[in-house]
Amino acid sequence: MNTQTPRITPAADPARQPRTVIVGGVAGGMSAATRLRRLDAAREIVVIERSGAVSYANCGLPYHVGGVIPDRGALELQTPSRLGARFGLDVRVNTEVVGIDPGARTATVRDLRTGETEELAYDELILSPGASPRRPAAGPDAPLATLRTLDDLDELMQRVGELAPGAPVVVIGAGHLGIEIAENLHRRGLRTTIVQREDRILPILDAEMTAPLVDHLADLGIEVRLGMTVDEIHAHGVRLSDGERLPAELVLASMGVIPETELARTAGVAVGASGAIAVDGLHRTNVPGIYAIGDAAEKTDAVDGTSRPVALAGLANRHGRHVADVIAGADATPARPALGTSIVDVAGITAASVGWNEETARAKGRALRVLHSHPLSHAGYYPGAQPISLKLIVDAADDRILGAQAVGTDGVARRIDVISVAMSAGLTASALADLELAYAPQYGSAKDPVNQLGYVARNRAAGHDATIQWHELDDAIDDGALLLDVRAEGQLAEGRIPGATWIPVEELRDRHHDFAGRPVVVHCRVGQGAHTAARLLAELGHDVRNLDGGYLTWRDGMRAKELAAVASERIEDSDAA
Repeated sequence: MNTQTPRITPAADPARQPRTVIVGGVAGGMSAATRLRRLDAAREIVVIERSGAVSYANCGLPYHVGGVIPDRGALELQTPSRLGARFGLDVRVNTEVVGIDPGARTATVRDLRTGETEELAYDELILSPGASPRRPAAGPDAPLATLRTLDDLDELMQRVGELAPGAPVVVIGAGHLGIEIAENLHRRGLRTTIVQREDRILPILDAEMTAPLVDHLADLGIEVRLGMTVDEIHAHGVRLSDGERLPAELVLASMGVIPETELARTAGVAVGASGAIAVDGLHRTNVPGIYAIGDAAEKTDAVDGTSRPVALAGLANRHGRHVADVIAGADATPARPALGTSIVDVAGITAASVGWNEETARAKGRALRVLHSHPLSHAGYYPGAQPISLKLIVDAADDRILGAQAVGTDGVARRIDVISVAMSAGLTASALADLELAYAPQYGSAKDPVNQLGYVARNRAAGHDATIQWHELDDAIDDGALLLDVRAEGQLAEGRIPGATWIPVEELRDRHHDFAGRPVVVHCRVGQGAHTAARLLAELGHDVRNLDGGYLTWRDGMRAKELAAVASERIEDSDAA
């Protein structure tokens, strides 16, 4: 225990330059520090970072593990010495703030290498401590690791380097980071299993969008156990909640993060209901002179204005710049709310989302219009076109876009980014039809997939196309609806929906009398041909609905139900045990 008398760095005399102390570097803290220096050449700026590096690309850490980024040095973007030379910053690594006195405006700083403490006076204090990874209970001999910092990476690389090819490893959690870690451990030749509490991977997306990804991982040799938790980690493996034991020479915990708020709490800084630090639109906490940004601070949700944590590097960088503008008096405009736009590579397949998923929107009681489509990434006649699965969640009351999801191998990022911009601009779903997007056959289509979503949204808003979702189909059939498969004969080999009657679109005009008086649900492969069929049948006097997203969405939804059933069965078995 350190018993030294703290060294005091006082606020000095009134003539001194103001001092801003920043707790935490990386995205938020370093963006704040460098932006503030550009706005104020004389201000003293001190950055306190607990780990051994202050500016690094933490989103790239998993890819060094797999060798995709071979040079570890490429991940360290700046060093304290370079930051000092270029920006005149006082950057201290392996140092932490252990206490804050808001009344005196001082922070107690401890050097983790020497144990020496210092009372550092501040005019403004920016809290950017980030978030810490959730860690399961584990014994002292358990091979448990996390990946959050460069220090974590160095330790993990040493452990991985000691493993033989084919050694079993377990990744706990299938969010963005868990998927990335699992893929890169697999790339290293390790036998990788993912254990996920939920009944789907990437819970930020809806189940029918992620079900094909589970099968993709399995095809690569990455096993996924859904509906399970790791109840015990020992020296040679893990025990799952259903009692099954898996061998593991390394266990990676990727179970989400917890905002670092303990320091803030002890200083009287309020923490919101979400568990992150409560801030206003200018990043101010309830304590004068103290601001908070990054993963530790709440964000305002762009959809409904509620507060929630959003752990994304882009937001941390943006808010770091903004808080510097606020402190320097350059901007008093509140920060824009957060959409939570994110993207991840799932072993060669891209998954992206923005805003709410359907599950969240329904839980909040919204009346929805949900749209699925399966366009090609670019014009089909140009070589290399790849399928994309798109989903749009729309508020039925005002046609507002609540969220979107995309999965595919090409063109995913572009479409989600366009929808994200549209949401930021307040465009309706129908307005997507009018966006003028760059087109050449190797890049897109004359009717871009985003435009196509707009056309569908406009039709539905106008009441021209009644639809039914994949998870509503069984109930409709039970209630007496006739399911018509209107695909071309060559598409039937892809699969059939049980109980469907096949009548191609071209034969409907001659055969529609065969089912007069019955409610009808029509489907094709992706929904477009069925839209033509539905319009025809409606004109002929039939009560008709189109199966949204067609056979492909139904197929993915059914696979999601199968995975959820297996997960539920495992949970029931573990409860019984």
